[in-house]
Amino acid sequence: MASNFLYSTREHKFIFKEWLDMSKVFEAGRFKGGYSVDDIDSILENAMKIAKEVVAPTNEDGDTIHAVYKNGKVTVPESFMKPYWTVQESGLGSSNADHSDPSSLPLCILGATNEYMGAANAASGPYVMATTGAVGLIRDFGSDKVKNIFLAKMYSGQWAGTMDLTEPNSGSDVGDIVTKATPTNEPGIYNIVGTKCFITGGDQNITENIIHLTLARIEGSAKGTKGISLFVVPKYWHNEAGEIGEFNDVNCGGVEHKLGLRGSATSIINFGEENKCRGYLLGNAPVEGKGEGMAQMFQMMNEERTMTGLAANAAATVSYNNAAMYAAGRIQGRQLTNPKAGRVPIINHEDVRRMLMYQKSITEASRAMISMSYYCLDIAENTADENERKRAKAFVEVNIPIVKAWCSDMAFLSISEAMQCYGGYGFSEDYPIAQQLRDSRIYPIWEGTNFIQSMDLIGRKWMMAGGQVFALWFAELEKFVADNKDDKNLSAQVALLAEALNQYKDIQGTMAGYLGQGKFGMIGFFATRILHATGYIYGAKLLLEHALIAQKKIDEIGKEHFEYPYYAGKVASAKFFAHNMLPNVGLILRVIKEGDNSVMEIPEASYLLE
Repeated sequence: MASNFLYSTREHKFIFKEWLDMSKVFEAGRFKGGYSVDDIDSILENAMKIAKEVVAPTNEDGDTIHAVYKNGKVTVPESFMKPYWTVQESGLGSSNADHSDPSSLPLCILGATNEYMGAANAASGPYVMATTGAVGLIRDFGSDKVKNIFLAKMYSGQWAGTMDLTEPNSGSDVGDIVTKATPTNEPGIYNIVGTKCFITGGDQNITENIIHLTLARIEGSAKGTKGISLFVVPKYWHNEAGEIGEFNDVNCGGVEHKLGLRGSATSIINFGEENKCRGYLLGNAPVEGKGEGMAQMFQMMNEERTMTGLAANAAATVSYNNAAMYAAGRIQGRQLTNPKAGRVPIINHEDVRRMLMYQKSITEASRAMISMSYYCLDIAENTADENERKRAKAFVEVNIPIVKAWCSDMAFLSISEAMQCYGGYGFSEDYPIAQQLRDSRIYPIWEGTNFIQSMDLIGRKWMMAGGQVFALWFAELEKFVADNKDDKNLSAQVALLAEALNQYKDIQGTMAGYLGQGKFGMIGFFATRILHATGYIYGAKLLLEHALIAQKKIDEIGKEHFEYPYYAGKVASAKFFAHNMLPNVGLILRVIKEGDNSVMEIPEASYLLE
């Protein structure tokens, strides 16, 4: 079989029990008196068991059977039903959006369990995760009436949820949407007319109802994003008892035939083909033409952007684990250093080891970024310490575009190296890497293309609160260097990070110079590369933090201990990243300083066929 789910809870146990101070989460806010560090192993192991035994066996069905559109309806592979309900009923799904539920998990722990589910079947996870994001918006912005109708059924998974932004005429330019909302005689209820596309889970046959969180413009509202409002639009309206009633004129016009994630229904949704579609306004009506929709939707978008980076890294980790296992068993070639010794497993060849370490360091850096982001969000939402909240929020703000864009870009490159380890078998659909590569290529485009994330980093996060938010984030990296520059084992790698941080500040200064000269196009030209540079410095810092902990553990247990290979691998990941990935920051600085603008100077026709 092509699918091969290889995964472990070991890395998350290190993160939660040896790296992050989880007492700050478990002893704060709504989590106080609930879970403790002692519960982590059982939560992770239970989630891994579900991922392996229930979710992973359905992965091939998603890739071969697909989500199928016929006669106006979408059906998913029959095998997808059990994973959805098992995840929901086990407390690993949308019930975690219920902040009044004492069993709900911290986001950082839930992120780990979501990673296992995404790694097991990337196409089935979005049905649960989109529901979690959608019900969170209703929880935070809905009226009591709307909450009473939708929350319980969405928390349980009985009703699913979606996020409906994109339209055929407006992709990333959300402000150009034309979906209309017209008031009815019932307060808070509007008629909805319009078309949305690329809607994940827009239609399916898993749940009895689908609740669309839909952006639309109320007549008379301002142009652009500031005039947009958000509506709760069920596929089926409800009766007085709160159960599903009549069809609400929400029609599926088809599904996209995608490169990957084929079991995830990416749908075209038509609202109000017969002018009978109704939706509840979420929050307040526009004031002076200004709606609340985009601010509300950004909450879910940011959750989904973090989830996108997580899903990409899950795919990269599955690929890495498979590539390492394959390399350890594939006998081919002789070592350059001892050619007379006979044929060896390819894991002994230098270039294969380089490729494996490239993958290992990327997946570990990405997981550290993602876990830290969720951890900071947990603290920001629950701590009583205002300074702690401010610091945590700063990290969340800066991390979101990095996690979404850097992790998804690097995941695709990592999986490409996994395919290379397999040689000709890698691009064969009989082996797992081909599907992982196809699936992963979607993530740099999902939830706002990675260029949008780059512009968010430079245009918003660099400047937020007069630059104070990013300065607080960056100061943490500088403090780490100052505190560890003399470490006896890792001082050379910390010095490389110090050099990269100075190069990064030079990047910022150079970009400021371009702006001072009125060269605003340089922002768009260099944005993606600057985000990558940001990912490199952040990844290096986090991996070095891990390495310091791991080296201390090695000093305690010695080389004969059964855990030595794990901790030695952590140290090696940090060293490899510092010496082989971090130097990209200097290269990016050089390119930015040179300021080559040839891509804009040539005639447009030069790009086109004659």
